[in-house]
Amino acid sequence: MIRLIGLWGLCLSAGCSTYVENEASAAFQPIISEETSLPRPANGSIYHAGAVGLFAVEQRASRVGDVLTVALNESFQAIKSQSASAGNSDSVTADLPNFLGMNDLSFSSDQTFAGSGAAAQSNSFTGLVTVSIVRVFSNGNLEVLGQKKLTLNNGDEYVRVSGIVRRSDISPSNVVNSNRIANAEITYIGAGDVADTGRRGLFSRVLSSLNLV
Repeated sequence: MIRLIGLWGLCLSAGCSTYVENEASAAFQPIISEETSLPRPANGSIYHAGAVGLFAVEQRASRVGDVLTVALNESFQAIKSQSASAGNSDSVTADLPNFLGMNDLSFSSDQTFAGSGAAAQSNSFTGLVTVSIVRVFSNGNLEVLGQKKLTLNNGDEYVRVSGIVRRSDISPSNVVNSNRIANAEITYIGAGDVADTGRRGLFSRVLSSLNLV
């Protein structure tokens, strides 16, 4: 019985991360709008008033279900340093004539402290991800959501992007820079054998939370 429980636990810990990623992947499925066809006004055989000009075709995404490309160009660098020092010096001198054979009594103490610390971190992330519009706000801003899944030999890699985009920040080629997205959430994560080897097992995490390891 104990052996069966152990085997079940190992299977659970091995498949946990992949299951979580599959669930997250389902939340990023695109919204497919229904296909509609508008009647074409017949003003003339070649030209009609409702048509856009040859060089005035609007390509910017603006409706739910439309897609646009996010150009990921994230670069962060943080440097922090700190130093502190403290010192204290005390001395006491007293005249005690003929007290236990001592004429003078003195005490002195010196305390010093010095410390310093520094930390530095830098990150860079570039690439392209196409996302879908999932919501249009009353002020015209667009909520976007999308992911790119890369299937490798021993696992999957996910790049997920979500946030709020202003229409004016979308270029004529239907591209928006990631640094122009409000409330942006950009995630790069893996699932599969390779990703699992870099994570601690379920039981190891449980024992660690109980301060047993």
